[in-house]
Amino acid sequence: MKGDIETFFEGGQWKNKVEGSSRVANIHDTKEAATSKGRDMARERKVEHFIRNKDGRIGERNTYGHDPRNIPG
Repeated sequence: MKGDIETFFEGGQWKNKVEGSSRVANIHDTKEAATSKGRDMARERKVEHFIRNKDGRIGERNTYGHDPRNIPG
């Protein structure tokens, strides 16, 4: 989905980016700070949040809003 949020490590810093944008939305010194901000961004937009490890692999993925699963709770 366009507009998903990606948290990733690049150039010694943790960054958040909105999918489809060529620019980084914000930069943080720690993964925890970047993840927290990315989570807030994803919740506001009701999109997915992809959190990558330093090696670039997806370590965590969360959906806020348009959850296709039909599971209560």
